[in-house]
Amino acid sequence: MNKAGKITSVSPHYAIPGGEVLINCEGLRIKDSSSFKCYFNGVEARLIGASTDRILAIVPEKLTGTNVEIYLENDDDISESYGITVGRLLADNLHLVASPAVDPTDDSIVVTRSGSRGQPLPITLFRIESDGFLNEMPVDVLNPTGIAFDPLGKLFVTNRADGEVYQINNGREAIPTATDLGIATGIAFDKEGNMFVGDRSENIYKISELGDKEIWATVEPSVSAFHLAFGLDGNLYVTAPGLCSYDTVYRIDDEGLDHTFFKGLGRPQGLAFDDEGNLYVAACLKGRHGIVKISDNGSKAELFVAGMSIVGLCFNRQGEIIIATSNAVYSLPVNTYGILLN
Repeated sequence: MNKAGKITSVSPHYAIPGGEVLINCEGLRIKDSSSFKCYFNGVEARLIGASTDRILAIVPEKLTGTNVEIYLENDDDISESYGITVGRLLADNLHLVASPAVDPTDDSIVVTRSGSRGQPLPITLFRIESDGFLNEMPVDVLNPTGIAFDPLGKLFVTNRADGEVYQINNGREAIPTATDLGIATGIAFDKEGNMFVGDRSENIYKISELGDKEIWATVEPSVSAFHLAFGLDGNLYVTAPGLCSYDTVYRIDDEGLDHTFFKGLGRPQGLAFDDEGNLYVAACLKGRHGIVKISDNGSKAELFVAGMSIVGLCFNRQGEIIIATSNAVYSLPVNTYGILLN
């Protein structure tokens, strides 16, 4: 009998480097831990724990390709491999605190180097072109946080240090469009083009085309940022990460009243919807970190992508999730498409 056993499943199927995946197996017999190893495309993985029927492994940092084969080695026996999909690194050495955004005109990805609050940096906005080139955007925005395109394809960025929103013209000019928004973090547009901005202190503002604001809703304050996204139902969904491990995803209706859509996430941050109404949230679920997929009615949730330090995500037109960690951006092919305003 093969002492390396058989891999029966891997959970979740999708991951980024550094994520923890659970490998279920049968027939594994470990007598000496020094002779037991787990490999991803031939690269040895660090193990968090192992038993005869399950292994918790860390996806290695440097892998070739997105189709990755996992296999076990035990006392010179090797198991059959089992395939998963791992994200490809697009850019690193960044400082992201919210979701990236895909430009609807050319599919490039806008990301930030946000810096600490009040810390000026020479370049704070970047564009990852469709060919993978990281292009600096020479605009002066202090602590850019939330990024969103309106239904007309115009780019807007929040500045949490000064409580402002800027429209970015041609990647070179930052024009203030709204001010006095507290600690302005999350930003989203509805289908009619109305702008909504979250002040992490408690308020969510609805902002007119002239920059006038009204308090649209209030939710519990966040220790880091509000993150906003509109669903297929036209409601605004909000995460406000706190210090507990059982935080809420809020649904705010068209009258500005907040409801609990889902409760039970640890530090939920960036969020995005697919075109079937499922919600994806950067969070921790039952002690496992990554991107959580929540059904359209909020009745069930599962870990969809394994990954650490994920702060945000968005979908592109190629069926990929664009994943932002605190310092890097990955693309992960999942054959799933997001809601498009354009």
